[in-house]
Amino acid sequence: MPIYLPEKTQSSTDTLTPRQIVAELDKYVVGQSAAKRAVAIALRNRMRRQKLTPELAEEIAPKNILMIGPTGVGKTEIARRLARLAQSPFLKVEASKFTEIGYVGRDVESMVRDLVELGVDMVREERIEEVRTKATQNAEDRLLDILLPPRPIAPDGDSAAAREQQGQTRERFREQLHAGRLDTRVVEIDVREKSFPSFEIIAGSSVEEVDINLKDMLPGLFQGKTKRRKLKVPEALEYLRQEEEQKLIDMDSVAKAAVERVEQAGIIFIDEIDKIAGREGAHGPDVSREGVQRDILPIVEGTTVNTKYGMVRTDHILFIAAGAFHVSKPSDLIPELQGRFPIRVELQPLGKEEFIRILTEPRSALVKQYMALMETEGIDLTFSDDAIRRIADFATIVNERTENIGARRLHTVMEKLLDEISFEGPDLEQKTITIDDAYVTKMLADIVKNEDLSRYIL
Repeated sequence: MPIYLPEKTQSSTDTLTPRQIVAELDKYVVGQSAAKRAVAIALRNRMRRQKLTPELAEEIAPKNILMIGPTGVGKTEIARRLARLAQSPFLKVEASKFTEIGYVGRDVESMVRDLVELGVDMVREERIEEVRTKATQNAEDRLLDILLPPRPIAPDGDSAAAREQQGQTRERFREQLHAGRLDTRVVEIDVREKSFPSFEIIAGSSVEEVDINLKDMLPGLFQGKTKRRKLKVPEALEYLRQEEEQKLIDMDSVAKAAVERVEQAGIIFIDEIDKIAGREGAHGPDVSREGVQRDILPIVEGTTVNTKYGMVRTDHILFIAAGAFHVSKPSDLIPELQGRFPIRVELQPLGKEEFIRILTEPRSALVKQYMALMETEGIDLTFSDDAIRRIADFATIVNERTENIGARRLHTVMEKLLDEISFEGPDLEQKTITIDDAYVTKMLADIVKNEDLSRYIL
């Protein structure tokens, strides 16, 4: 049987060449062409793989990627945008959270279970979209039955004429419902209460196992009781529509499709992988770090994980790992794990010119965000070119003098710059404001000059 990716994924990305994928990523992430090329090739290879014979496709494993670069240069954003572009289930986890297993950490298989949950939500949303029209129609019919209960027809009467009259009255009510003239009416409907018993998870067992066991032992406990509630017509219609959607969706089919989608198109982004880089012979926390690497290894290599939706194979999930590697080096990872990330790309630190582009070029650029926010207060906020260069200048200076946190520094600088306008915005009489070089200097120069102060504020 051939291996197919989800239909939606095929239609949206099958025609995209690696060059076009990079162009799409360029709309959101500035620079980092090497990393974009790597992920574009990885995504295109998935499309190529599905066109092969099943025997060969099964043998071709995804080429996992290791991104090396300081914080705030776009590692996470590239992976997130790639997943949105491919419409794939995408999960971001931090490797360091697995170092405290048994205390507050989690076992590494939880990343696959979480990815499956996301896949189920994704497929369920798609199925709901498909049945929405039918569900809305069914909900309307149920609501009209409540508003206009069918009257019994006398045996000796003209049943055809009576039915026709009832039908006409019902259609008039339906028109009023569509026009919103019944919105103030209150109706009584049976609402199912969501009840879930409180319990403690036994140490050493996962939430999934406890969930399955309780449902097996006490099947009647999780059904929920119904309660008569008075709701306004729009609220009642929305509730009934959701009920009808659930009736029209086959959750077994959703779970099966979600598991297949995760297996063939899932992407897991493992951040801070440098925090678990530790070699043999080390003492203290390094032992825990190497243990985490060995736990992650089978997941990346390809194994089968038990989830409440069935067994999930990780052989063809794409893993993208990222880390700053300030203290450690990629070669500090255990050799087996290094070998599972054959594609390595280095992301470059961002400077003044990149900051200028980040402030203005992307679709959701920072400057555009603040202009849109202020527009809600009726304020026409504009930034001069000199002001944008000055903001980038200050962000670069602070990054050089203190910790280099990359593009995230722009957020702190912009918040401080627009602090007064954001606070006074609703009360301002002057609704047209231009941020120029002089204003930026007035708001930020003193803080940047005082190195101790800038460490706390910026």
